[in-house]
Amino acid sequence: MSIPVPSPLSLSAIVLAGGLSSRMGQDKALMTVAGTPLLLRICHAAQCCTSEVYVMTPWPERYASLLSAPEKPPIQLITETVSPQSAVPHGPLVGFAQALTRMQSEWVLLLACDLPRLQVEILQSWMQMLPQLPETIIAALPRHPQGWWEPLCGFYRRRSLADLEAFIARGGRSFQQWLQPLSVHELPLADPAMLLNCNTPEELQRLADE
Repeated sequence: MSIPVPSPLSLSAIVLAGGLSSRMGQDKALMTVAGTPLLLRICHAAQCCTSEVYVMTPWPERYASLLSAPEKPPIQLITETVSPQSAVPHGPLVGFAQALTRMQSEWVLLLACDLPRLQVEILQSWMQMLPQLPETIIAALPRHPQGWWEPLCGFYRRRSLADLEAFIARGGRSFQQWLQPLSVHELPLADPAMLLNCNTPEELQRLADE
């Protein structure tokens, strides 16, 4: 992993670990790639960008021991609040909104916990673009080759929270629908494979075989 890049940016990071891993059959955040649990790999990548790293999850007790390595800057756990009417998490958009209320930085790096090919150097190169972006830009994200935004690997201004909460209050749960009318800067992504989501045992095995 690269060392953190000195930067005047006001930046924190949120790693989402609230999925049910239904296709994997077990908690994919705890599954290992090259000997390291996926969640820890993503947190270490985030720590190469900022010392303020948070994990948003409905199950903080599940990950507490994993994230307590003393030699690292502390990784803080935030407990996602689940509605009493629902036994499952609300989904990534609501989890992000809940975590965003805790942030104080101007920019927030948002990462899913299941990005085994995430490249620190790419994240750091994207970071260097943020100070030059106009104030009208609310987020900076890569696009999928088929055109939609990749919302779980990119940067959001904290002031997007008010608009996000209003969208959720209207029943919105889709990142794509929330972002559609907003000013979003497209980040360059030469290799879309970097954003592979590891969702099934077969995908995990292919990674192990590479």
